[in-house]
Amino acid sequence: MTAHMTTSSRNDGPLPPLARTPTASPNQLNNGGKSGPLSGISNFFTSMGSKNKPSKSNHVVNAKGRPASPANGLPPISPGQGVVNQPKGTTIRSPELAIEGFKPKSHKEFRADLDKAKSSGDYKKVLKFFETTFSSFAHINVTFKSHKEKPPEDSGLSMDYLHSVYKYILELPQDIQKLTLKGIINSLLKDMKKPRDRVDLRAYLVLLQNPQFNAAATYVIFAHLLRQIANLSDQEHHCLVQWFKRLPRENFKTVVERLQNFLSVRLFPPEPSEIPPLAKCSWWIPSVAKVLALFNAANSLTNPTRIPYTAFYNTTLDHIDLMKEYQAWQNPVNQGGFTFCQYPFLLSLQAKRTVLQKDSEQQMIMTARRSLVATVQQRQMPNMNMLFLNLKVRRSHLVSDSLHEIANKKQDLKKKLRVSFAGEPGLDMGGLTKEWFLLLLRKIFREEYGMFIYNRKSHCFWINPACTDCDQEYNLVGVLMGLAVYNSIILDIRFPQVCYKKLLSPAVVPYHDPRAEVGKCDVSLEDLNGVNPDLVHGLRELLAYEGDVEEDLCTDFQISVPVFGSHQTVELKENGANIPVTNENRKEYVALYVKYILNKSVYRQFAAFYHGFHSVCASNALIMLQPKEVEMLVCGSPHLDLDALEKVTKYEGYAKEDATVRYFWEIAKAFPQNLQKKLLLFATGSDRIPIGGMGEMTFKIIKVETSTSMLPMSHTCFNQLILPPYRSRRQLKQKLTVAISNAEGFGLE
Repeated sequence: MTAHMTTSSRNDGPLPPLARTPTASPNQLNNGGKSGPLSGISNFFTSMGSKNKPSKSNHVVNAKGRPASPANGLPPISPGQGVVNQPKGTTIRSPELAIEGFKPKSHKEFRADLDKAKSSGDYKKVLKFFETTFSSFAHINVTFKSHKEKPPEDSGLSMDYLHSVYKYILELPQDIQKLTLKGIINSLLKDMKKPRDRVDLRAYLVLLQNPQFNAAATYVIFAHLLRQIANLSDQEHHCLVQWFKRLPRENFKTVVERLQNFLSVRLFPPEPSEIPPLAKCSWWIPSVAKVLALFNAANSLTNPTRIPYTAFYNTTLDHIDLMKEYQAWQNPVNQGGFTFCQYPFLLSLQAKRTVLQKDSEQQMIMTARRSLVATVQQRQMPNMNMLFLNLKVRRSHLVSDSLHEIANKKQDLKKKLRVSFAGEPGLDMGGLTKEWFLLLLRKIFREEYGMFIYNRKSHCFWINPACTDCDQEYNLVGVLMGLAVYNSIILDIRFPQVCYKKLLSPAVVPYHDPRAEVGKCDVSLEDLNGVNPDLVHGLRELLAYEGDVEEDLCTDFQISVPVFGSHQTVELKENGANIPVTNENRKEYVALYVKYILNKSVYRQFAAFYHGFHSVCASNALIMLQPKEVEMLVCGSPHLDLDALEKVTKYEGYAKEDATVRYFWEIAKAFPQNLQKKLLLFATGSDRIPIGGMGEMTFKIIKVETSTSMLPMSHTCFNQLILPPYRSRRQLKQKLTVAISNAEGFGLE
């Protein structure tokens, strides 16, 4: 399946327009589905009562979205990052802050009034402070504007003052809290249609941090705040993103959690009476998604990031109809409106994996159906084998046989994979497929094969630029990775993260342009670190060198690269041998060096690898993934947790309390990690762990009444371990160690 994406957002920016769903007309969307400009607020204060505690939801805060790839008619994916690339010279109006007749309290004065109120019980001055401060955007600005000199990209707010106010607001009497919310309503209502300036944007930043919006009872007001922010121009979004990325880490995290909880409660309200029905406020979800996109953009611009990209995952979305969302995204003309696939950073990796798996299953069914129809039309007898990609290989000629089989069956690559080894009676129910992947990859990645170079410091393989006659083999490795993702197989493969970044460049193969470059992306020293840490260390020292680079280091724009034991000189730019590296141009030298190693020197090999991967795993769902997530889909989780596996294990013939079972878990948990992986490989056919962890696996221990001199056995197709009733812990450990250390091949007893 291929796709071509178009961008269509307000002001030609990268963010999509807010969804206009069929449940409400444009007028209703602008008016919350009712006649008033802030519908639902009139009933808000009567429902406040004591419901000012943060609402509880099932959401667990846990991808950075990527810019849209050109793909066929899909609505644009919106990470929010595009808003940071605004034309130079664009400015937002900054009016004078002074308000006639109003003298704002200083931070010190506010603390003094609060302390007096706590000791005396008289909150009149505090009440007056909140009543006036939040009565308009201008009052909010004058109160919280910092008097210290701040850089232009800073919001100019006194975060310490703001923190003090919000720290105590939930501890204050209910009438003060209600008065504050009433002031916020007035602020949102004032001059709704006028152009926004820095005063308004600062006020939005202040209000987003208000802890009162943790309570579901305040969500009607919060929703209108979010809609106003979502409807700002791209230039104004750009300004907010710059401010968001400078927020203190804890503030940033808290606001994202607040937005995520709002989204979760809107989707699955625990107390429906607290918020209006979804049909009357269909704009809530698009609004919060767009604001989260701005925070996601800000997060991606910081290094290190303010919060992990997984903190943007909303696991509540795992429980919606993901395929309906995916199909609506793929067919915007027929479906239209908002879909979560436009905001993939909100979808957990489990959710994306579900979409990818179901999309793969649908492609498998369609391919098998076409084969069946073609056979019937030719008046031939159909058989089950035609529904599968059947590969038969010899262990002694594993690479050549696999190449030959895949080359001859390219039209079947999108069928369900089934493997058999010549001369062995095994029936593939999944175990032989996993073993074929394991053995083939081990062979291809051997150093003597010359295709890949292993770096012992980064523990990663990288393409050997000197291996220029192995295009078919590189294509095969790409096909293997594609087949693994397509068939939900986890591989023991160690590539640096830049490999997955290149695989998604672009995420959809440009079939309309055969000459288009593929597998090239923007690269940095951080990307190179996974390939050659020593080289990165040297280049960083060059950048940090305080002396005269030209005089002291005598380097020019050419490099020496190893080629099978010898060295070859390469110019990084035209006439590079005659251009010295200086203090002024050393950044250019480093950038060209990195680009050469990661892009130019391996372009031909990686292009074959790229096309192999996408020949199998061609899905629009890939557009929603980022490199780290593709790596997880291919390699699984790195965390080996036998306690989690024990909790989900089932038993046949044994009880959990039996001595043999207890001995087994004691021994397995005491094994070093390499033996634990061998045990996993022996029992399941793979030493890799699913994305959701070992608790997501199925595993069964079966008792067999046979001589205790027998070794343990396994059914790797079904993740079953067969244990005789060994008499002692020592005997079990000895037999188990022998079995897992000598497990290769397939036989029938």
